[in-house]
Amino acid sequence: MIIDKLFQQVANKGHVCVGLDTDFAYLPDTLKQQHANIEDAIFAFNTEIIQATLDVVACYKVQIAYYEALGVQGMRCYQRTLDYLRLHGAIVIADIKRGDIAKTAEMYARAHFTGDFEADFITVNPYMGLDTISPYIPYIQNNNKGIFALLRTSNAGSKDIECLLTDKGQRVCDTVGRQIAQMGESLIGSCGYSALGGVVGCTFADEAKEMRKNLPTTFFLIPGYGAQGGKAEDIALCLHKGNGGVVNASRSILLAYKKIENGESNFAECARNEAIRMKNDILNAII
Repeated sequence: MIIDKLFQQVANKGHVCVGLDTDFAYLPDTLKQQHANIEDAIFAFNTEIIQATLDVVACYKVQIAYYEALGVQGMRCYQRTLDYLRLHGAIVIADIKRGDIAKTAEMYARAHFTGDFEADFITVNPYMGLDTISPYIPYIQNNNKGIFALLRTSNAGSKDIECLLTDKGQRVCDTVGRQIAQMGESLIGSCGYSALGGVVGCTFADEAKEMRKNLPTTFFLIPGYGAQGGKAEDIALCLHKGNGGVVNASRSILLAYKKIENGESNFAECARNEAIRMKNDILNAII
């Protein structure tokens, strides 16, 4: 199962998930000047980042919004980036956060688990109900795919809905997490985690620790490290025996070259160094 592969990648390479949330403005000027269009320039940037980090990170998350915003050129670049990652054996999380139901959800599943935009995992928003999840289950079972459902996200506004109390006195995110875990019981791999995972931010450390305890078979996609205030010690609380989650970082890796004098010419090496620094930071906190 794909969740077993991801678990093993974490065991072998650490917890870092590189977010390819690539804005054209992030590219070094020299790279922009080498390419005639935005599509080729961003793809060239992505491929160099991938090549520089492939052996030191667990997976990659590609945020579709950055590519949709560029229209047809952007979506071609998105496809090419997904293809390149899969060609090189990388695990790909498509960050699409879909949250619809019935036939619409079926079409989203077909669009992102097969064809031009195929990925290994996708992110989904379950807050419209569990019928937002069920259309994806056949692809998990039959096509070796996985899902990360939003549970307790890292943004400040998450409290507006996710932390409301139900009539049973439980937070909405805890109720959803329990339902997602139950839904994923038949999708548990040999690693002990389900291919139906959850997004749990590390910016609320005590809550993350409690969710880890209550969701022992749910693999976490963990945002919030670095710029949003999450620390390696907070990440450790989201894990069990050093595994059970990957930690996303985007701008801190993509823009690492800006912190180095004359870093533009070595932007990929700077990204690699930052990914290794982050990896070791988390590993040291676990130990």
